[in-house]
Amino acid sequence: MSHYTKEDIIRMVEEQDVEFIRMQFTDIFGQLKNVAITKSQIQKAVNNQIMIDGSSIEGFVRIHESDQYLYPDLDSFTVLPWRPQYGKVARLICDVYNPDGTPFVGDPRGVLKKMLKKAADMGYSFNVGPECEFFLFETDDEGRPTTKTGDEAGYFDLGPLDHGEGTRREICLNLEAMGFEIEASHHEVAAGQHEIDFKYDEALRAADKIMTFKLAVKTVAQKNGLHATFMPKPVFGINGSGMHTNMSLFKDGKNVFYDPSDPRGLSKECYSFIAGLLAHVRGFAAITNPLVNSYKRLVPGYEAPCYLAWSASNRSALIRIPAARGQSTRVELRCPDPSCNPYLELACCLAAGLDGIEKGMVPPAEITENIFAMDRKTRHAHGIHSLPGNLEQAIDCLEADELICQTLGEHVLEQYTQGKKKEWDAYRTYVSDWEINKYIVTY
Repeated sequence: MSHYTKEDIIRMVEEQDVEFIRMQFTDIFGQLKNVAITKSQIQKAVNNQIMIDGSSIEGFVRIHESDQYLYPDLDSFTVLPWRPQYGKVARLICDVYNPDGTPFVGDPRGVLKKMLKKAADMGYSFNVGPECEFFLFETDDEGRPTTKTGDEAGYFDLGPLDHGEGTRREICLNLEAMGFEIEASHHEVAAGQHEIDFKYDEALRAADKIMTFKLAVKTVAQKNGLHATFMPKPVFGINGSGMHTNMSLFKDGKNVFYDPSDPRGLSKECYSFIAGLLAHVRGFAAITNPLVNSYKRLVPGYEAPCYLAWSASNRSALIRIPAARGQSTRVELRCPDPSCNPYLELACCLAAGLDGIEKGMVPPAEITENIFAMDRKTRHAHGIHSLPGNLEQAIDCLEADELICQTLGEHVLEQYTQGKKKEWDAYRTYVSDWEINKYIVTY
């Protein structure tokens, strides 16, 4: 990992012909924001003197307390490879601070940092490997996105069926130029659906990379006349896009989830981490699956898990333990989707897992059968509950989970739930085409 100094940043801006620097940060709903500065301001930037109007950012602060400052993470400096090669554009990922020099409580990156400190105090480091899925759609004559793909490929297919292969390759090359280690890139199950996996990293870096990944995918797709979307379920009747999240805890350089003496190769800490996730996953569903549309993906029949269970191999379970053991032992949570705010998502997952460890929780029995094939009575007999069925239910579950509320903090919790309740009300009162087609003639 790089460890840049202020002087390094100033020197690289000059030597690499950087003309603009994007000071990037993320709002509570997972939208990437930025202030662009010219290279003449780089001295101010590295000394935490770039100011923003926080009252203009949804969920940040009120108009009478609007001044906030961007503190760049110097190690996040990178040149954006898709921008011009002369007069280059670089970026710095920033934390948001108050004028008095204290961290802003509404900064999602700060929420994750706070939870990572708790893990560190317990002796753990938290590693994360995301699996980000997305769709590439054609645009119309006016450049607006459609849901047409011109793509007939399926899982792991390649050209000429996979019409997005060239764009996916270009995305990978751009990401590698920014320091990503790409482990896999392939077509997914649905037409127009793709997945690019990058190597696991420490959780804060992983969240930063997810935000960078989404920016790169959308930018390269647009350059190629396509529209990339991380909307969970853009097309009825086919698979939606998930962001399976692989997690592990390390202590003294060793993976604490691995125990060679256990029949499954899993440690007591791993079982308790699983139990913690299962205990709180309904409470943080509004974070991992934050849109009205998210719950149209979480239905039986499209490989998306909606039932609270775990398994060492069963892909119909919410939590799966991939086959690798030793240092690669990990827990895969399969419900998150790529529309989520990764900083808040990882903070909640870590909080739930650590709660399981602290309380010595024990998970329910492993489910090896196909849960999607079970009827309600059979699921009930196995003690298998469901995720919330819609965003409104998820918000209720969030507000009822004390641990998750504490993890988010009062400010983020209030602003987030207010925003999501407005979103639900707007959806609930909207008259859709489905309703018109279904009812207008009959009634």
